[in-house]
Amino acid sequence: MKIEKTFEVDAPQQAVWDFITSPEQVAPCIPGCTGAEETEPGKYKAVIKTKVGPIKTTFKVNIETQEERPPEFAAYTTSGEEGSRASLIKAMSAVSLKQLDKDTTEVTYRSEINMLGRLGKFGSGLMQKVADSIGNEFIATMQDRIKSGE
Repeated sequence: MKIEKTFEVDAPQQAVWDFITSPEQVAPCIPGCTGAEETEPGKYKAVIKTKVGPIKTTFKVNIETQEERPPEFAAYTTSGEEGSRASLIKAMSAVSLKQLDKDTTEVTYRSEINMLGRLGKFGSGLMQKVADSIGNEFIATMQDRIKSGE
């Protein structure tokens, strides 16, 4: 499944970069994320609770920075599993920032997600809807937190 979104944030590029590269800032923006911690430079762990159709689940994920070109590009890999390995997730993600003017930054993110196991059996239409909903909530929360200076 592929996800791609572009949106604008009312903040300078460096401020957006500082926000998106801070797990303490980003984690509260991810729906269902109950925490994120840096285990070593460029490596993080998080727990994410989500609902797909009738299934409520919790994923333990590992995120690793693959590349960073501050303040304009970052790429990450994510892998995780639902308890007892009922579902596995792997993703390659990239985020690009572009300064539109001194107080506006365009953010583009792309993810290619592979889901195996019981959640992988759902149709791509349902999975795409869930991913879009999570993405839209993340964007709104991130914009609000940056705007309010949190």
